[in-house]
Amino acid sequence: MLKSNKTIVIVVLAVQSIVFMCFLAQLRSSYPPQEQKPAQVHILILSSWRSGSSFTGQLFSQHPDVFYLMEPAWHVWTAMYQNRAKTLQMAARDLIRSVFLCDMSVFDAYMSTRRNKSDLFQWETSRALCSPPACDLFQRNHIISKTACKTLCSRYPFSKVEEACKTYSHTVLKEVRFFDLMVLYPLLTDPSLNLKIIHLVRDPRAVFHSREKTVAALMRDSNMVVGPQKNQGESGPYNVMQEICKSHIRIYTEGSQALPSFLKGRYMLVRYEDIVNDPLAKAEQLYKFAELHFTPKLQVWVYNITHGKGLGMQAFDISSRDAVNVSQAWRKNLPFQKIEKLQNVCKDAMDLLGYRLLMSKEEQKDTALNLLFTQGPPPGDTGS
Repeated sequence: MLKSNKTIVIVVLAVQSIVFMCFLAQLRSSYPPQEQKPAQVHILILSSWRSGSSFTGQLFSQHPDVFYLMEPAWHVWTAMYQNRAKTLQMAARDLIRSVFLCDMSVFDAYMSTRRNKSDLFQWETSRALCSPPACDLFQRNHIISKTACKTLCSRYPFSKVEEACKTYSHTVLKEVRFFDLMVLYPLLTDPSLNLKIIHLVRDPRAVFHSREKTVAALMRDSNMVVGPQKNQGESGPYNVMQEICKSHIRIYTEGSQALPSFLKGRYMLVRYEDIVNDPLAKAEQLYKFAELHFTPKLQVWVYNITHGKGLGMQAFDISSRDAVNVSQAWRKNLPFQKIEKLQNVCKDAMDLLGYRLLMSKEEQKDTALNLLFTQGPPPGDTGS
């Protein structure tokens, strides 16, 4: 009798389990399936001028799985230079969305319809545009210098840009023409995109020092950022830097502190100084965030490009250099009076991003004094 009762209990439990499983299956079927992320990964490097963004862009450009473009929104600003920077953010946003989707017809609004690949701004910095199908003279897994690319790969039609883009698993764009993150929220919630943001910052004193060497090249951009009147005279460079520092505060705050759910795990803050101080470890973190494999060949290239003897004097030039010394050159060359003035206009950003203020000329010359504070969550964990 006891054995019979036990058998009945087992049967009843089995039936209940089957009924419950059927109920769960029916419940799941009543909900719409979750949207699948697009297979392609989209990465936007947000930075400002003279902040190490060309170098950081090359970390991605040289990866054989990446289609990379440097500042495609340059074409928006060039065609609409009469406008102020903030009014062009939506036009720039719409352009990069189309580029992420490999729809290069978006450039029709900003470039001649009779254009070649070489008419694209800084096209030669893209390894993807220097290898098949955009150019047949190199292989995809080659490390390709922009000099070699420009010499050998310039005579290809513009249609090759879209053709090449569609063959890659990752699209990475580098931009310096966005001043807050909220304007990009529509892209971060767009189901056709799988977008992640890398927010690259650099010590404002180093940026200021670098900008002093490229005043003429940056004049039109600076006028668009603050207006021609505020870009004049001795105060002009400080007005521009103040707006740049404010933009970094906005982007960081919108990306990490006031965190919308759709930004979870999709925003990463990176300091250029941290990259040059430990380039292999930082490159690995960047690749992991972007869902890329850090190949042995790329590891060798990253080490060599950051442990050379060059001074990195030319804008957009990515050649072998002593990356740490280049990043600290301002401490030897920038007058302390300028440092004090710059710290006054960028203090809030420097405090937030973890840059130590200098209180004297002696501290400026003391290269043993570390000017980096630990700030925020560990890289790659921001927003997760």
